[in-house]
This record gives sequence, C-alpha cells and structure tokens, in this order.
Amino acid sequence: MLLLLAAATRPAPAQQRNIPRIALFHPAIPTTLLTETGGGTAWRAFFGELRRLGYVEGQSLIIKRYSAEGHHERYSEIAQEIVGSNPDLIVTGTNPVVLAFKALPTRTPVVAFMIDPMKAGLVESLARPGGNLTGITLDPGIELWGKRLELLKEAVPGVTRIAFLGMREGWEGSFGQAMRDVAGQLGISLISMIPSAGTTSEINRVFAEMAEQRPDGVLITGEGDLYANRQLIAELAQKHRMPTMCPYRDYVDAGGLMAYTVDLAELLRHMARDVQQILTGTRPADIPIYQPTKFELLINQKTATMLGLSLPANLLSRADEIID
Repeated sequence: MLLLLAAATRPAPAQQRNIPRIALFHPAIPTTLLTETGGGTAWRAFFGELRRLGYVEGQSLIIKRYSAEGHHERYSEIAQEIVGSNPDLIVTGTNPVVLAFKALPTRTPVVAFMIDPMKAGLVESLARPGGNLTGITLDPGIELWGKRLELLKEAVPGVTRIAFLGMREGWEGSFGQAMRDVAGQLGISLISMIPSAGTTSEINRVFAEMAEQRPDGVLITGEGDLYANRQLIAELAQKHRMPTMCPYRDYVDAGGLMAYTVDLAELLRHMARDVQQILTGTRPADIPIYQPTKFELLINQKTATMLGLSLPANLLSRADEIID
C-alpha cells in the first residue's frame, strides 16, 4: 500500500503535464520562418521574450504554426481550423485576420498585432478591450503617416507623386482616405499600387506597373503581407531607383531608403508578455492594448548614394541611426 501511495503522489512525467498549447497564425510569413532564429527581428524578439519568461517550446509550451502565405481568401478557413483545434491561446495579427476570428463563436483568448483597433471596431476601448482580444497597435494614428510623408518629401526634393504600396483594405477604408487628405495638404498626389495578394508574383507585378508610372517615391504600409516580402520590395525599389519610406527597421536593413518607425521588436516582446499574463490567469478583456510611444528615424546612406540622392544635412542630423 505504501508503494502504491508513493507511485500515486510521484510528479507526472513532463509529457503528461498540462503544457499550454498556442496557435500562431501569420497572414504571410511561412511557418518555417516563425521561429526564434527566423522571421525577422520582431519574431525573434517575441520567442526570445517567451523564453525569458520561462516558456520554452517543446518543454513548457507547445506551438502550432499556421500561415496563409499571402492568400487573403484563406483567412476564414484557417481561423476555423485553429478554433476547431481548441488551443489555449491564439497569437495572430492584421485587422482582416482578427475579424476572421471575431466572426467565429469562440472564447479562446487572442493576442494580436493590429492597426488602430478602436477605429476598426475590433475593441471596445484601448484601456479595456473587452471580449477575448488584446495585444498591440502597430500604428498610433494618422499623424505618424503624415510625418512619414513629410520626411519623404524632405528627402526627395520636388516630390509631387508618391505611390501608396499597401493592401486593398487599407486603401479603400478610412485609413486610405485619411492618407489622401494628409497628402493633399502637403501638395502630394497619392497613387494606389495594390497587390491582390501578398505573394512574390503580385509584388513583382505591382513594381512592374509602378516602373511605368514613375512615382517620385514609394510609401510602404505596415501589413504583414508586405513585411513578409520586405527583402524583395527593397530589391525591386533599388532596381527601379525608387526612394522608399518604410514602416519598419527590417526594410531599411534590407536596403530601403528610410523609415520613421516604432521599435517593432519591443512591441512583439510586449505581445509575449500578454501571452504570459493570459496563461497565468489574466483575462484578455482586462489587458490594455499597448500603444507605441517612441519613434525612430532610420536612413540607409548606402541606398541614398545608389539612388543619387544628396540628403539634406538637417535631415541627416535628425536621424536616430544612419545605416552605411
């Protein structure tokens, strides 16, 4: 009897413990790159922060990865598959993907990166989002985009036409209209360059069309579809000698001209901390949506030289970092 009692009270093997299960869904980045060593600085930061908090994949955390690889028509299908697998928590991002999950009858907590979630109707408030959703906003408002247009105009003298490289949802929604209003105030005409999907072939097609129209610069929006193709976008912009204003540092590291940006790695570290809070019992509805407050101006001097641009000294002096 004593032996049986000892066996019953012995700690269960690791594989029998209740290890949290996370579903990770990105709209465009392939699943093989959503790791601690791939997927750009942001996702490396996310997994690194989870590790720091004690959540190590394969030991104290199980992660199943999903990707639409740029195909928007698959969002609903994959969201249904994920909800049907009954994970403990879902990590995802972009407003259309979040809407796909909100359309499903599920209480599974969702931690997401979003753009202006209040205006998009995704949350009740930033302080108390309500429901089963929390996370971060990558974009604190139209003022940031106005600043990006101003800086691009300062970098490229005489700019009058700028290509808006973004997905259709952004261009046709309130964000796109606000962007056109800001551009008009600066004396700039925005022309829409919209891939029908976040795929390599569509990015190539859009740049071929852009090369015919010859805009003075390119404003790249922050969707995950484009971020997944940032290296290709930077290479095509250089090939066609187009100055770019980029949404994140990784674009500038890849060869984009400049970025006025949030620290994306820090934002995804915050998402990891949201995950930790939920796994330890906090309701998503009670976790405020995190907004960035620090912005950096990054300039790739090598790209500027290749484009034949002599950037104003005043602009260079205000840069937080000049990448050679």
